[in-house]
Amino acid sequence: MRTTSSVPSAAWALSVVRVRYFAAAAEAAGCEEQVLPEASTSLAGAVLTVGDVRRALIELYGDPMARVLASGSFLVDGVVSRDDSRPVGSTVDVLPPFAGG
Repeated sequence: MRTTSSVPSAAWALSVVRVRYFAAAAEAAGCEEQVLPEASTSLAGAVLTVGDVRRALIELYGDPMARVLASGSFLVDGVVSRDDSRPVGSTVDVLPPFAGG
């Protein structure tokens, strides 16, 4: 498994979002961490959201990542979120569903 990956994209530019993957999410991504370019607010007029990251990851990694994200959650700058409208900061963790209690 790769430790890091960088995904270039013409649609996203300027700043970046670090995405860290854990357990099944890391398996689906084939790496534990990668950098995604963040949408430029000066060019796109919008802030990158959890929903944007979710769509990008499903586009990149297909059904295996979609299954993880269907019941998993995101940790956005230290706060758990399942809200697709939540703006992301500099770091997003992809957390698989957890068993137990």
